Amino acid sequence: MRIGELARATGTTARALRHYEQAGLISSKRASNGYRIYDGPAVVRVRNIRCLLDAGLTLDDVRVFLPCLDGDVAAAPPSDRGLRVALERLAVLNERIAAQTEARDRLERALQEKAADRFRPTSRDSCVGPSHSPVDARG
Repeated sequence: MRIGELARATGTTARALRHYEQAGLISSKRASNGYRIYDGPAVVRVRNIRCLLDAGLTLDDVRVFLPCLDGDVAAAPPSDRGLRVALERLAVLNERIAAQTEARDRLERALQEKAADRFRPTSRDSCVGPSHSPVDARG
C-alpha cells in the first residue's frame, strides 16, 4: 500500500509516517516511480506506535518496544526495559502536570488578588459559556 493509503488506514498523516520511517520504526520499499510501498502488517505497527505515543511515550521510548510492535502491544507482557521506560515517562508526565498545576494556581491567586471584584473561579469540569469566564471581558 502507498503512504496515503497507510495514513488513511491508521488515522495519521503521510508526514508522520515519513518521520516514523526516518526514526527506524517502520520501513518501506520503493516502487519504480519512487513511491513508498508498505506491507499489510505496517497498519498494525503504525497503530501500535500511535497508541504508545498517545500514552505519552516519545519516539525514542517507542524504540524499546520494537520487538512487539507488530502484535498486540497492550496484551504483551512488558519487558523489564519497557517497564522501566514507561515508569520513567510517567514520572516525567507527573512532574509536568505538577508544574502546570502550580502555574495555574499562581495565576488563579494573582487574579483573585488583583481582580477580585471581577474574578469568578472557573469550574474545573466545564468552561462553557460566559458565566465561567475568569475575568469579566468588559474590563
